[in-house]
Amino acid sequence: MRDDKHKAKMASKKAVMDAKIASATEERGVLILLKGNGKGKSSSAFGTMARSAGHGKRCAVIQFIKGRTETGEYKFFKDHALIDWHVMGHGFTWETQDKQLDILAAEKAWALAASLLKTSHYDLLIFDELSYMFKYEYLPVEPVISALTKRPRDQNVIITGRTMAVELQGIADTISVVHDERHAFRQGVKAQEGIEY
Repeated sequence: MRDDKHKAKMASKKAVMDAKIASATEERGVLILLKGNGKGKSSSAFGTMARSAGHGKRCAVIQFIKGRTETGEYKFFKDHALIDWHVMGHGFTWETQDKQLDILAAEKAWALAASLLKTSHYDLLIFDELSYMFKYEYLPVEPVISALTKRPRDQNVIITGRTMAVELQGIADTISVVHDERHAFRQGVKAQEGIEY
């Protein structure tokens, strides 16, 4: 009896899911925003990139803040034939303490990003921590919105960062929020290789 009820419930659920799958007929690239104050936004983006590369898709990463090339993900992906990786930042603003230097780095990184958004060569672009460029007023958001909306139809873009400009959220297809309930660092645990970087 219990098995019959479960089977009927699953059959009903399958019918609903099949109908939703059948109604999703549009084929195009999507804009994904990964935001929130929790750990794992960039890691999620790079996981999606690994999935894309596994399907033979061409990918590129531009890191707008991180200035280190010894991170585990950079070391792992830097020589991959399908992935172009660009470390464009100088580190976090409290490390550089030079706003003009940060603005110049942001402008240089965005110039590269804008050029990648004009070519169908890439199936997936990751703009890691681009959202901070608007929060700190290093870049205006309007040219970014324009470039994103004019990109090749099949191109996918992932943008990471704690906060997202309202304008970006307005054009996004998928927005995921990573919440911070607890973090080892606040408990005095030192950042470690392979977990934080």
